[in-house]
Amino acid sequence: MDAYLQWLLAGLSFFVLAGWLGYRISRHADAKRKSRRAIAEAAARAEAQRVATEEAARQQAKREAAALEAARAEAQKHARAEAARAQAVRLAAEEAAREAAARLAAQERACAQASRLAAAQASRIEQARVAAQEAARAEAARVAAAHAARALAARLAAEQAARAETARLAAQQEAARAEAARAAADEAARLEAERQATTASAAPVAPKTPDQTLIMVADDSKIVRVKTGRLLAQHQYRVAYAADGLDAAQQMQTSIPDIVITDVEMPGMNGFELARHVRQNPLTAHIPVIMITAANDRHRGDADRAGVSVLLGKPYAEEELIAHIRLATNRESQARAGS
Repeated sequence: MDAYLQWLLAGLSFFVLAGWLGYRISRHADAKRKSRRAIAEAAARAEAQRVATEEAARQQAKREAAALEAARAEAQKHARAEAARAQAVRLAAEEAAREAAARLAAQERACAQASRLAAAQASRIEQARVAAQEAARAEAARVAAAHAARALAARLAAEQAARAETARLAAQQEAARAEAARAAADEAARLEAERQATTASAAPVAPKTPDQTLIMVADDSKIVRVKTGRLLAQHQYRVAYAADGLDAAQQMQTSIPDIVITDVEMPGMNGFELARHVRQNPLTAHIPVIMITAANDRHRGDADRAGVSVLLGKPYAEEELIAHIRLATNRESQARAGS
């Protein structure tokens, strides 16, 4: 209905504009005809006046030629005056013709301006129609996008709920596995304690050599892991690598290292959590933990509470790290001998 009303208004505007243009053109044609008629009448009057004046002059000259020779000069003067008046009339007629031509040119310019205005109005009407169609298409697209967004939101909510349920079930399974692993670790610790109690002797235990010592390096930086591993390999130590604390804890379930070197900030399980995990497991509680951090003073209290054996600040001297490793190895040997 709105589109029909717009077209109706556009049509009415077009017809009103066409009528007005027709009226202006008719007025312009009438003005041109009147101007031409006025020019022709003025020229005819001038010509008639000229002819009459010349005829009167000739008659007057004939009448006075015979009798009055002296009047000839007066007649000539009168003729010159009449000629001057005729010249003035001619100039006036030409001026009137120029003014009429100027008015005609002005009327033609007005008609051209009216034509341009009409074309501009028609263009604006067409632009308004196109804009209305574009707005209608945009509204339809917006409504379709809103429907699609609501459908996507509903689908995502359903998927999120499904993932949450899956995560809850996985957490329950992981808790069950952790409980089973803890029970197995407790049993293994009990058995190991019984075995050590039955096989203990008074003979001293020699410290492990570097090639018998396994050192685990836990750091989320591959560059740091490789650099530390090369240093340890230069001193014939065996090296195991862990990308973070959680990776290190998982590896300890199958292979227990002699020393753990760990960073502080790591994803999944940081260095403090890894140290507490080592101390809480009876099978790994004796392992020395060397922590390397750039803020050793700020982390010292947390490191002591987590059970960290040695806290080294960055950067550290390589000889200092090797010395702490050797000291930790000797202490572990003495602890085994005392047990």
